[in-house]
Amino acid sequence: MVEGFLHYLRYERNYAELTVTGYGKDLEDFQEYFQSLDDDLSWTTIDSDIVRGWMESMMERGNSAASVNRRLSALRAFYRYAMRMGIATHDPAHAVKGPKKHKPLPKFVREKEMDQVLEPERWEDVFKDVRARTLLLLLYSTGIRLAELISLDDQMVDFAACEIRVTGKRDKQRIIPFGQELGEALKEYMACRDTEVTTNSGALFVTTKGERMNRNQVRYQVEKALSQVTTLKQRTPHVLRHTFATAMLNHGASLESVKKLLGHESLTTTEVYTHATFEQLKRIYNSAHPRA
Repeated sequence: MVEGFLHYLRYERNYAELTVTGYGKDLEDFQEYFQSLDDDLSWTTIDSDIVRGWMESMMERGNSAASVNRRLSALRAFYRYAMRMGIATHDPAHAVKGPKKHKPLPKFVREKEMDQVLEPERWEDVFKDVRARTLLLLLYSTGIRLAELISLDDQMVDFAACEIRVTGKRDKQRIIPFGQELGEALKEYMACRDTEVTTNSGALFVTTKGERMNRNQVRYQVEKALSQVTTLKQRTPHVLRHTFATAMLNHGASLESVKKLLGHESLTTTEVYTHATFEQLKRIYNSAHPRA
């Protein structure tokens, strides 16, 4: 049965060899499981309870929800084939629901680490350092996405109103306020840029040749700076977006206001940050309370 199914995937469905091999290993694992329960069991006599037992055994062995769901998917595909070919009369995998995938909580840089990396004394008074500190401060102060940052033009910064106009997903625009520190940093950077860079493209953040910075260039600057102050494995511009949201909530901002600043469509998307701040509170409690 299994060999026929794999032949079908390989030659009739033109599945990649790696995929076919993976399906074969998943089905082999299931066969070993149900044969260990009873020698008389076969592909046509097992029921949904046995499939659930296999799923539970995988979870007990430390398999992730994604891994378990992938193997269940292989089993469902096998039984769809077997029923279509008349080899099996029922599908014991169809009614079995896989484990829910748990979304990891967003990673963020601690406030004291951000204070360290943004200390003016850490940076030299040269164009590249001024630019790096300014874009870090902008990401941390506004929570904008990487794509939004590199698309910023000078005209999108309103110093009189202390606001930045950002073009987000699906070309939706939103206004984000900024404080005195970022305002002064932007003015210093733009003055330095206009002195050092002769070509004026209209872009806010540019290379030494005057070209608009790209994603990889910004990622490199963020990774390089954050690696000096945090042990987080993820040191990306998106982590600074998480850091902005977490800091706002920790200092009393409402969920609705953070939602608007981040440009989220749904409040549900923003709510993940409340879980992150609660996890932080639990860590503080566990480390500080004598009876924890």
